[in-house]
Amino acid sequence: MRSSTVDRNAIGRESKPAINEVEKGSIRRFAEAIGETNPIYFEEAAARAAGYRSVVAPPTFPTTLRAGSDLREGLLLSPGKHLLQAEQSFEYARPIVAGDKLTVRSKVVEVSQRQTPSGLTDVVVIEDEGRDETQDVVYRSRQLWVVRMAPKATPGDLHE
Repeated sequence: MRSSTVDRNAIGRESKPAINEVEKGSIRRFAEAIGETNPIYFEEAAARAAGYRSVVAPPTFPTTLRAGSDLREGLLLSPGKHLLQAEQSFEYARPIVAGDKLTVRSKVVEVSQRQTPSGLTDVVVIEDEGRDETQDVVYRSRQLWVVRMAPKATPGDLHE
């Protein structure tokens, strides 16, 4: 097995917590950006009629929430490499709604090598967790990142 280009000592590293206040406008802009049309993402009355406290965030909304630090920084040991997100999944204890104040933390849970069609690839798995003001878990997300060679810019690639 070849040596890893990722710092294996990163396993278990956690970000600082960060409080994210979920706002109606942020939910609306996100829903518009992903092409959602369900009124529970836009209208308070529709969300309440459907049994929610307020406007509901679409299922992938946690991608807009931030932890206290970016755990991807400092993971790579080799110059000329970068991380590319390959997968992401979400688990919910309840829907995220406008007015939620979520404390988000990230944690590196895996640094390993996996066999792929193009050969042995270094991977990093980071999990995020969002808790509400009562410290109940609202969601967890899991992101799989692969280590890739950084693309080399050529004069034809530059857009002016």
